[in-house]
Amino acid sequence: MEKIIGYCGIVCSDCPAYIATMVNDDEARIKAAEMWSKEFNEQIKPEDINCEGCNSKNGVLFSHCSVCEMRKCGLPRNINNCAYCGEYTCQKLEAFHKMVPDAKSTLDVIKNTI
Repeated sequence: MEKIIGYCGIVCSDCPAYIATMVNDDEARIKAAEMWSKEFNEQIKPEDINCEGCNSKNGVLFSHCSVCEMRKCGLPRNINNCAYCGEYTCQKLEAFHKMVPDAKSTLDVIKNTI
């Protein structure tokens, strides 16, 4: 499977929702819904676990991806991810990366190669 990097630096192709969607695996959807419901203290249903990656312009997105501020910013700029942005790194991204430092590392590697 091709590695897909989201705007924020999360590896979409490693995400349980993306994987379950690509292989159409209902058991994987159930597991992800249970895991995320506990982790985020929200009621997430297996049918919510569908996503084609945040870079998808017309595809199915997990609920958080459809409201993500980094995606809302990057999509109209027509960039692959935030590493390609002339304003990298911004306040929204920095706040997110405090919670998900691996995503920052991913974008930093990309930024250093372009």
